[in-house]
Amino acid sequence: MNNKIKNGLGLIGIVLAAVFAWSVVSYTSTYSKSIEPSSFRNFSVTAEAEAIGIPDIAEFTVGVLTEGGIGIADLQEENNEKISAITSFIKEKGVEEKDIKTSGYSISPRYQYHECYGSDRDCPPPEIVGYSIRSNIAVKARDFAIIGDILSGVVDKGANVVSDLKFAIDDEDSLKSEARNEAIEKANKKAAEIAESAGFKVGRLLSISEGYYSPVSYDSYSLDESLVRAPAAAGLTPVSVSPGSQEITSTVTLVYEIR
Repeated sequence: MNNKIKNGLGLIGIVLAAVFAWSVVSYTSTYSKSIEPSSFRNFSVTAEAEAIGIPDIAEFTVGVLTEGGIGIADLQEENNEKISAITSFIKEKGVEEKDIKTSGYSISPRYQYHECYGSDRDCPPPEIVGYSIRSNIAVKARDFAIIGDILSGVVDKGANVVSDLKFAIDDEDSLKSEARNEAIEKANKKAAEIAESAGFKVGRLLSISEGYYSPVSYDSYSLDESLVRAPAAAGLTPVSVSPGSQEITSTVTLVYEIR
């Protein structure tokens, strides 16, 4: 009797061990699938949408190029005076100090080269005959009504480089959200249409990726250092600018489980 009981208990133990082993394998397989979406049969859809906004800031660069002799200190003083006058003028027009920053400063020598072609004598090295100092400030204007006056007024204050005028939207988050939501809606609709045509059901969303494209609007207004050699050209009339509109494109790719 004892042997029969022992044998019975042994058989029960074997059965329980087998059930436990099967449970572990089954759980591991299920868990593995849950953490590896790629193991599902899946399909992906891509859609894009645009949101259009009106730029609310203008950004441009104002610079002073000062050329002179070898007295760097005098050139620096002249250049600094012009930049200070330009900065004060821009502030008086209503641009906040936080929207004006130095974007570049450089000192470069100017050389005189000797023509020694066909001569038997040694050619002397180039000589420094003066220096050029360039200072640039980047400006961000939020009131488009004053941009034209600023662009023409800085020239009267000594600027001889005005470039890189562009229009942008300061806070693009709301437009990005609008474009993204529309793109996801289009992708969901496309997924449902594909599933219906192919005869399967759309399962869980396994992954989503997105990207944005936001072209910057540039204006053609530009002055360059040629004004240094032609100061009479600096008598400019107020500049007319138009910011137009700006598009933000959102592209989303959704990956779904096939059921």
